[in-house]
Amino acid sequence: MLEPFIRNHLIRHARVDASKFDNPDLLVAELALDSLGLVEMLFEIEERFGFQLSDPMRYQSMRFDQMVGAIEAELRAHNGGELPQADALRASAHS
Repeated sequence: MLEPFIRNHLIRHARVDASKFDNPDLLVAELALDSLGLVEMLFEIEERFGFQLSDPMRYQSMRFDQMVGAIEAELRAHNGGELPQADALRASAHS
């Protein structure tokens, strides 16, 4: 559920080529984000969901799907095991 939000953010704001996400083994490093670009994307997530991710720079060495899974796990831990409502994610992905 979080993956489309992150992917769309990266396509729109970081100008990542959408075709990169067709690769199931895509590494975060292959997104050609500088440290600031990665931090901005993570800050957007933190701002939308009202909490701070632990050690955000660890994501640089992960596959994209691993990063999404790790962020979802932190979201669940912060929200008592639940993910935010799909409507909230959809609405925030379009802003």
